[in-house]
Formats: sequence, C-alpha cells, structure tokens
Amino acid sequence: MNSLIIKRVIDEANYMLDTKKTIREIAKIFNVSKSTVHKDLHERLVDVDYKLFEQIDSILKYHIDVRHIRGGESTKKKYKNLV
Repeated sequence: MNSLIIKRVIDEANYMLDTKKTIREIAKIFNVSKSTVHKDLHERLVDVDYKLFEQIDSILKYHIDVRHIRGGESTKKKYKNLV
C-alpha cells in the first residue's frame, strides 16, 4: 500500500476518533469521496492498525444505529424551513 494512502487512512481514523463525524463529513474535509473514506476505514485500516480499526468500527456501528433518527431530524428541519 502506498505511504500516502496509509497516512490518509490514519489521519481519517484519528479525525473520526477526535470529532465523531460521519463518513460524509470526513469525505468533505479530506476532499475524497465517501466511498474512499468507507474503504479506508473498513478495509485498509484493518491492515494498517487493528486496534484503531476496532475503535473506529464501534463509532461506525453507532452511526448506523442512529441514522434513522438523523434522517428524521434532517427531514423535519427541511420542511420547517419551507414554511
């Protein structure tokens, strides 16, 4: 794996640990696609740093658990602004 990719993977993981931001938010900050961030944090991070992967995996599972709530809040906010 390229050293630049390894650095990006570790930077993304550390940023997620510090801020608890979503994959989409991290993709915007690092100027890569959300697919790239997902691949970095799910597939590449396992090979780079397994302990860090375990921490990131728990954050990602939490995001999956609350995504229906975030979606509902986002829709509510959208329609509230239209009125």
